[in-house]
Amino acid sequence: MPARRRAPAGLTVLAAAVGVAVVAPLGHLALRATERGWDEVEATVWRARTLELVGRSLGLAAAVTAASLVIGVAGAWLVVRSDLPGRRVWQVVFGLPLALPSYVAAWAWIGWRPGLAGFWGAFVVMTSVSYPYVYLPVLAALRRADPALEEVARSLGRGPVRVFLAVTLRQVRVAATGGALLAGLYALSDFGAVSIMRHQTLTQTIYRSYRASFDRTPAAILGCVLVLIALVVVAGEARWRRAERQDRVGAGTDRPLTPVRLGRATVPALLGSAAMAGLALGVPAWNLVRWLHRGTSVAGHGELASAAGTTLGLAALAAVVTVALALPVGVLSARHPGRLPRAVTSAAYAGHALPGITVALAMVFFSIRVVPGLYQRTPVLIAAYVVLFLSLAVGSVHASVASVPPGLDEVARSLGRSRWGAWRAVTFRLASPGIGAGAALVCLTVMKELPATLLLRPLGVDTLATRLWGLTGASSYAAAAPYAAAIVILAAVPTALLTLPGRSR
Repeated sequence: MPARRRAPAGLTVLAAAVGVAVVAPLGHLALRATERGWDEVEATVWRARTLELVGRSLGLAAAVTAASLVIGVAGAWLVVRSDLPGRRVWQVVFGLPLALPSYVAAWAWIGWRPGLAGFWGAFVVMTSVSYPYVYLPVLAALRRADPALEEVARSLGRGPVRVFLAVTLRQVRVAATGGALLAGLYALSDFGAVSIMRHQTLTQTIYRSYRASFDRTPAAILGCVLVLIALVVVAGEARWRRAERQDRVGAGTDRPLTPVRLGRATVPALLGSAAMAGLALGVPAWNLVRWLHRGTSVAGHGELASAAGTTLGLAALAAVVTVALALPVGVLSARHPGRLPRAVTSAAYAGHALPGITVALAMVFFSIRVVPGLYQRTPVLIAAYVVLFLSLAVGSVHASVASVPPGLDEVARSLGRSRWGAWRAVTFRLASPGIGAGAALVCLTVMKELPATLLLRPLGVDTLATRLWGLTGASSYAAAAPYAAAIVILAAVPTALLTLPGRSR
């Protein structure tokens, strides 16, 4: 067994610095919340209103998670295991809502049905944009699953329902649980949709507490409460996943799958699929066109172009900075695994699991106390984007670099290249498509981000998301339509780049 190569000192220092920079604002948020003593913390946490908000947030997250599980698993099973007519089309349609920001969907629904505001409105909107988090991983798990187990169960006289419950679900439960965790965290941390649907949760209350009062300690305490809930959810899912670890011998036989005949269930399955597509895509698209027709004369073209330019500029800058900081972390974890790379990578992923409103709040307190000259300046906003989305870039860098054999670098060095020159000419060159995909993913996510942009944007600067949020808050749905359309169009470009099929080797 070859000895593990020692990581370069410079690479280790850079990665450690990135890890410290990611967790520092969150640590400062905890200090800010406790600076008046634990009596203040206890009084705020155990207040009846706080407990009510926690219950509202958890209730919405639980309902959205359960509905997303049912819809995501059912949709994946229909397009992979059944003979549903038009499966290839439904396969794409079911995943499209992932590119739709929740606040755009909420804007479309509230503009069409103002009476839908409240829990049920937030539930419908959040479920329609969250179920792809379950659908996509279950889709992949079903494709990898060995169909022989289901065929054996059917040969023993089990009906389709019993085969699905006893065999199919067991094969995809880990993927479904991971997707459910993402859906639940998304619903728990969402700010835009619940605000537009006027359903009070922790995120909305934190924002109002920060904006409406000079005393921002309660906002910091509530932010810490939201962080703790998110961490408990993540830890619970990780513990359950370890307990449910599946060991498999062999990879099974790769062969065509015989689809399950739906028979008399074909029409209900088609109607259900059409209804889901109508709720998730049809309503936003129809209302976007309807309000866009009225709104083009209301919104100033100059303001729209300025907001679009600002959005693109911030997204591009955030993508470049995030990928640059992700490189030492991803390379270190891929080439020199150990405790430090695991700790830094965990710090990066922890930032992504946290609600955007709390990360924004942490950056506010951190910038005011540590670097007051940068408060509400672009560098602090970019730093918040890095904390929120560093994991997206780290995952892409790690996977891309790990796929390049280390021996290629050694060959280049034996031909006279320096260590840096060999890495740049071989590893970076081969991994660059994957690293570029990570940059596109960060760019896409930043363009849709709302709470951190609202709290940290420089004075007088507006993005498409903040303009849409402001106009929707004033019930100016027609004026908001061009901004919603621009967000969808701009987000579609990196989404298309990410979904393009790669070249076969």
